[in-house]
Amino acid sequence: MTASTLIAAAHTLSATVDEMRFSAPVTHVYNPLDYAGEIHDSYLRRYGEGRKRVVFIGMNPGPFGMAQIGVPFGEISTARDWLGLEGPVAQPRVPNPKRPVEGFACTRSEVSGQRLWGLFRDRFGHPEAFFADHFVANYCPLAFFDEGRNLTPDKLPVAEQRPLLAACDVHLRALIEALNPEWVIGIGVWAEQRAIGALAGRPGLRVGRILHPSPASPAANRGWAEAASRQLSDLGIW
Repeated sequence: MTASTLIAAAHTLSATVDEMRFSAPVTHVYNPLDYAGEIHDSYLRRYGEGRKRVVFIGMNPGPFGMAQIGVPFGEISTARDWLGLEGPVAQPRVPNPKRPVEGFACTRSEVSGQRLWGLFRDRFGHPEAFFADHFVANYCPLAFFDEGRNLTPDKLPVAEQRPLLAACDVHLRALIEALNPEWVIGIGVWAEQRAIGALAGRPGLRVGRILHPSPASPAANRGWAEAASRQLSDLGIW
């Protein structure tokens, strides 16, 4: 079964990255595949079954989304009310007092997730209609913090990036092998470039990208849903 393969691959990735250590400016590292692993497994079990035509790949967990509940781009209300996911979440190995993990009780909204899942909800209506042909995952499962500041994986020292990216490449290849999509769509340039590198030479697979929905992007703040829909239409996906 596809979902069980994805769950096994996620557990392997989680165990691998748990052994890694990171230096300054990183003060805290969160691995939601560990402390929110039950919710992530539920997401894979419910929505990861069968072949997908399009797999969207994000960068890494946001502090108020996947870092809270283990769901990629997991804006809380959308994950609970549209995806139907809920349950207890444990704590990171070393909690960051400036970025507490509150699970589904978190009242902060992950804007990127709100935009991404909002587009899919508006277009497809029901999650089953979206996941019949699509899937969403993150390339890197770890969230990095410099005290209260979110750090993305590309900001890590190269020597620390290397083993992390190697493990994430292995997982991405396992994910794509299981789901066998026609398209992998990077959510943002970095995710697209990682997918191109990890999946080079795979026959019949095409890689593209959409604009990242982050509120830090001026372009995303000028109508992200319309821009992303146009990009997917131009690629011939929608």
